[in-house]
Amino acid sequence: MAWVYISVGSNIEPAVNIRSAMLDLRSNYPDLIVSSVYESESVGFAGDNFYNLVVGFETYQGVREVAQQLRNIEDSHARDRKGPKFSSRTIDLDLLLYGDVIINDASLNIPRDEISKNAFVLWPLAEVAAEVVHPQFKQTIAAMWQAYDKKSQSLWPVEFDWG
Repeated sequence: MAWVYISVGSNIEPAVNIRSAMLDLRSNYPDLIVSSVYESESVGFAGDNFYNLVVGFETYQGVREVAQQLRNIEDSHARDRKGPKFSSRTIDLDLLLYGDVIINDASLNIPRDEISKNAFVLWPLAEVAAEVVHPQFKQTIAAMWQAYDKKSQSLWPVEFDWG
């Protein structure tokens, strides 16, 4: 079994889409650990603020099977893949870590680069996976968050109504 961590984000009806995506995630992976929800300004484009969180779970599924399941959930939430890379999203499910696997090919990048680059990924990941060691940087997620320049991106926790 492998521990998997996924970033969940939305800036199009974020509360509705995150609640719905979480139901789909729980139907596939019932024992989710869930971070707090954070709000951040959009990064890389001018758009509405995002809600972000990280979930973790253990699975026997292979890394590519998990990645396909996430893509299926995104597609069921009308995820538009035709627009620019940095754009508004109904739901964004990024596979951050899959155990200590390292993959860098045309279809999959594990661990995700965003872990070290974006506060909206690293802070919630540190909340649920503090002692996990990043397979490339060989640092715990907590140490990476502690060293992160927290003034580089604006991010704040929000009260989230799970409805």
